[in-house]
Amino acid sequence: MPRTRTASRARRSLSDIRTVAVLAAAGLLLTGCTAAGKAGGSDSAKSADDAAVKVGLVYSRTGLLADYGKQYRDGFMAGLDYATKGTRKVAGHRIEVTEQDDAGDPGKAVSAAKNLIGKGYKVLAGTTDSGVALQMAPLAAQNKVLYVSGPAATDAVTGINGYTFRSGRQSYQDILTAGTMLGDAKGKKVTVLAQDSTFGQANVAAVKAVLGGKGAEVGSVLAPPSATDLTPFARQVKAGGPDLVFVAWAGSTAPALWTALDQQGVLGASKVVTGLAGTASYPIFGAAGSKVSFLAHYFPGAGGNNAVEKAMLDAVQKDGGKPDLFTPDGFTAAQMIVHAVEKGGATDTAAMVKALEGWSFDGVKGQTQVRGEDHALLQPMFVAKLEGKGKTAAPKLLDTEQLDAVAPPVKPAAG
Repeated sequence: MPRTRTASRARRSLSDIRTVAVLAAAGLLLTGCTAAGKAGGSDSAKSADDAAVKVGLVYSRTGLLADYGKQYRDGFMAGLDYATKGTRKVAGHRIEVTEQDDAGDPGKAVSAAKNLIGKGYKVLAGTTDSGVALQMAPLAAQNKVLYVSGPAATDAVTGINGYTFRSGRQSYQDILTAGTMLGDAKGKKVTVLAQDSTFGQANVAAVKAVLGGKGAEVGSVLAPPSATDLTPFARQVKAGGPDLVFVAWAGSTAPALWTALDQQGVLGASKVVTGLAGTASYPIFGAAGSKVSFLAHYFPGAGGNNAVEKAMLDAVQKDGGKPDLFTPDGFTAAQMIVHAVEKGGATDTAAMVKALEGWSFDGVKGQTQVRGEDHALLQPMFVAKLEGKGKTAAPKLLDTEQLDAVAPPVKPAAG
């Protein structure tokens, strides 16, 4: 049966973690923000209550992370219907969503965002890729629009500025969850295997901060994101003789990675921990799945089928989609935007920011809170294992880490 950490244990864990240094400088932070915009109109008699809120949804509809982008988009639309009770209206304001494809390219994302802002959009959401989010966040502060970032996990988003929020988890929360599985890290040798990208580097920094701060010796093996032959990197990991291998990987080369790790004997020589990716990734582990420990941001059913999770699952499936890893990120973003407009109005971004800061709500994963100091999204995280092989592989929930037990250190917003 799944178990939940006690509050006292959670506070002890959080106390330990808060002694760790801040992961990234404010200039590198990555986050998302949303802003409400008043629709243009020639009828001056229209009141502000009738103004439409234009939301720009910028995400990876194509590109390497297109599958993740679709999950996010499906969740957003389901969340919008849920939060507005199917009306797509809040406090008299119609929510109008315009979708833009960034294809995982920061340049395209920035161009799309600037175009939307130029047309009067005051709410932006999305960003599947961490590198994209890092470029989008500064635009929020520069133009005073509300930006709610999505699956982008880099810790640099948290606290980047006062207009940026996030609707997903961050790397620090992943590492804190992994730390609950590792026991005493003092004197242990840890290797982070990741892609040499913003996401990968953020994971290296997080592991060094969390486990290194507890006495572990942390090193890394970084592969180019374009690499397809991953055997040399698996051999490098094995040669280092680590006690723990933390794997942070995203994209279509994951099957090749796990094949290489298994063939080179890494899975049998060291404890291997990784994040549980989307359902499409389950079969790629094969027999290796039983040799790996999984920290999980989300998988269908992880939330215990609470009322909000059930609403998301039902809505996405009814619309022909398949709930997955990042579906809650979109759903949560919609909840946040609707709340910001309901409490802050359609045009006052400062009021929308204030409405979100400190807001606690029932989310897909359970009790969720927007931390006021730095806009970190505090949320439960999960520990799981894979049962079965191939197409029958499915996650089984082992543990739920409550939001305070896996809360990253406070990093006040840069401005």
